[in-house]
Amino acid sequence: RCAGRGAGAGLIALALALAVCSAAAAADSLRVATYGAALSRDGPGLLLRDIRRGEAQVQAAAQVVAAAAPDVLLLTDFDYDWEGAALAAFAEVLRTAGHPMPYHFALRPNAGMATGLDLDGDGRRGDAGDAQGWGRFAGDGGMALLSRHPIDTAGARDLSDLLWAEVPDSLAHGAGLSPEALAVQRLSSSGHWIVGVRPERAPPLVLLAFDATPPVFDGPEDRNGRRNADEIRLWQHFLDGAFGAAPETRFVLLGNANLDPVDGEGRHGAIRALLDDPRLQDPRPKSAGGRMAANPGHVGDPALDTADWDDPMPGNLRVDYVLPASDLTVIGAGVVWPTAGPLAEAALTAGPRRLVWVDIAR
Repeated sequence: RCAGRGAGAGLIALALALAVCSAAAAADSLRVATYGAALSRDGPGLLLRDIRRGEAQVQAAAQVVAAAAPDVLLLTDFDYDWEGAALAAFAEVLRTAGHPMPYHFALRPNAGMATGLDLDGDGRRGDAGDAQGWGRFAGDGGMALLSRHPIDTAGARDLSDLLWAEVPDSLAHGAGLSPEALAVQRLSSSGHWIVGVRPERAPPLVLLAFDATPPVFDGPEDRNGRRNADEIRLWQHFLDGAFGAAPETRFVLLGNANLDPVDGEGRHGAIRALLDDPRLQDPRPKSAGGRMAANPGHVGDPALDTADWDDPMPGNLRVDYVLPASDLTVIGAGVVWPTAGPLAEAALTAGPRRLVWVDIAR
């Protein structure tokens, strides 16, 4: 078989392997990926405008996706619109780039969903901090799922309307929320989805998808840090059966946790507990680019980093994850962070986040 979709490759070899070996490996594996490609804009409809204009950042993000050639891709920080026009347009860009993903799915995110209350306690109503999830407009920076295989849209479950205060062992109490805010504040800053995919020549695969709030931009009450931790811990409650039947086999948890296990701000124990959960496995995707961009003061392995943020704060962190169920066989994993060449330029133009992929046996 082709080694590029196996144990890993470095430097330019990784980029070449991603592009060349995908077809050879597709027969016996599925590539599942997540990518925070910064496909969000300052107002509604602007993402669709930029996609149709062929804006450079959009094209760069599509180039990264096409090079990685995932079978299933979760995009975080992708603006939602009611008719899915932007998502359909981006899927067309991918098709033109040589990697068609004809099936797509998105639900309205909590980001930008108005509450009519002063949730953030700043004395004003109706600004970005008063939405269910921080957002300047409805759908600002949502999630989107694209796939080469049919998506079970009818069977999708959405946990995004769960109230934060009602989650088991909730950290909402003590987060500085007023009683009125506590009564309406949802946990998910964007969303928590359970969505099935039906690959060819393989049993169905269930995706547990999410995009958590950054554990910063708050005060001593640590509101965002608490919420971020609970958004991550929700999946363990879900797998425990707290919200109905949960899959026991053939599932993949993926998305943006916005939390590094050791570096940066946040309640690191939440992501470490998820990574250590025996029902999941951590393939520890790596890249040579992340290793070469290491921050001197960081403790974690820089090869695992998935975001190239400003130094020294917050610096490069591991915040994006693809965690297959323990019963799945992992064939390979990586982070698309090349160090030179056109793909490296595209990754830089697309934004600070890097695409993370894991190959699992069918």
